[in-house]
Amino acid sequence: MPKRQSVTHRGSRLTALYLLTGLIPWGFFSLVCGVGLQSILSNTTLVRKVAFARESLVISQVLFCSVQFSIEMTLVCIALTLAGSFILPWLPVTILLMILLAFFATGVALVLSVSAVFFRDLPYLWTIINQLWFFATPVIYDPHTFDGKVPAAVHSVLYWNPTAVFIRSFRATTYNGRSPNWNDVIVLAIAATTSLIVGLATFNKLKRRLAEEL
Repeated sequence: MPKRQSVTHRGSRLTALYLLTGLIPWGFFSLVCGVGLQSILSNTTLVRKVAFARESLVISQVLFCSVQFSIEMTLVCIALTLAGSFILPWLPVTILLMILLAFFATGVALVLSVSAVFFRDLPYLWTIINQLWFFATPVIYDPHTFDGKVPAAVHSVLYWNPTAVFIRSFRATTYNGRSPNWNDVIVLAIAATTSLIVGLATFNKLKRRLAEEL
C-alpha cells in the first residue's frame, strides 16, 4: 500500500510539473501583453509633457516581467532536475526559447500599447482575445487532444499558432529533457523576428500622435 501511494504522489508531482512547463511561459506572454497594453495609458501625463522614447515604457515592463519569468523557469528547472528530467544539456536551448518568447511578446505588446490609445475599448476586447488564445494553446490539455476530431484548418491553427509551438518546445527541453523539433525553433525565430519588426514599425508610425490622442 505505501508503495502504491508513493507512485501516485510521484505521478501527481509529474503532472504538476507538466502543467507548470506550459503555464509559466504562457503566464509570461500574457503578463507582457497585459502590462504592455496599459503602459501608455497609465503614463498619460508623462507622455504628454516629457519628450522621450515612448517605447521605453513598454520595454521596461518587458524587462521586469523577464526577471520574474527567469526566476520561475529556474525554479521549475530545478524541480524537474530533482524529478529526474534530463534537462541540463538543453538549458542553452531553453534560454534561447525564453529570449524568442520575450521578443515575440514584446512585438505584440508594442502593437497593443499604441492601439489602446486609439481604441479605448481594446483592454476589454483583449481580455476576450487572451482567453480564446489561451484555450487555443495546449497549456492545460494534451496537444494531441484534437487530432482527427476537428477540421484540418482548425487543427493547423491549434498546432501552429506561435504560443502552441512555444509550449511544446519548452516542454521538450524541460519536462521531456530532449531536443525540440528544430523546424519548430525556426518557426519561432521567424515569428519572434516578425512580431518585433511589426511591433516597432507600428509603434513608430503611431507614436507621433500619442500626445494629442491622450
